[in-house]
Amino acid sequence: MSSGRGLNPIEAELTYSVIGSFYDVHRELGFGFREYVYSLALERALTAKGHLVEREVAVNLYFRGLWLTRERADMLVDRKLIVENKAGEKMPPDSTEQLFGYLCATIFEIGLVLHYGREARPYRVICENRFKAHFVRSAAAELEMAQNETTERSPPPQAQ
Repeated sequence: MSSGRGLNPIEAELTYSVIGSFYDVHRELGFGFREYVYSLALERALTAKGHLVEREVAVNLYFRGLWLTRERADMLVDRKLIVENKAGEKMPPDSTEQLFGYLCATIFEIGLVLHYGREARPYRVICENRFKAHFVRSAAAELEMAQNETTERSPPPQAQ
């Protein structure tokens, strides 16, 4: 896990953009709202910058190279960055570890935990795919799952 500017170039521009929007949201709304309110505001700020934002996204988790289950991430930005929003006086102690677990078990390499406390605090979390034993097989499985989901979402043929 890493946090801090300049430590890892993975999606640096994207993470800086999201962190900038996070600070803007916190500065404008202040402290004291529920996570849901901050998520809506961050989504609006990011889409205004031209980012693709998906909220409450199911991400596929893998075990030993095979699809295991799905977990919900608060946000997925540009289909590259997992964002977990946390609101409250203190950030839950296992928040970065949970995100690190998601990254290790998915095809995503970078995530942010954004804590909307009295002071805004972002945490960058990284797990590079080159260190994931399951990655090669899971990437192919991910592609297959996406193709199957597209087929499943297609409307059924009309009866005549």
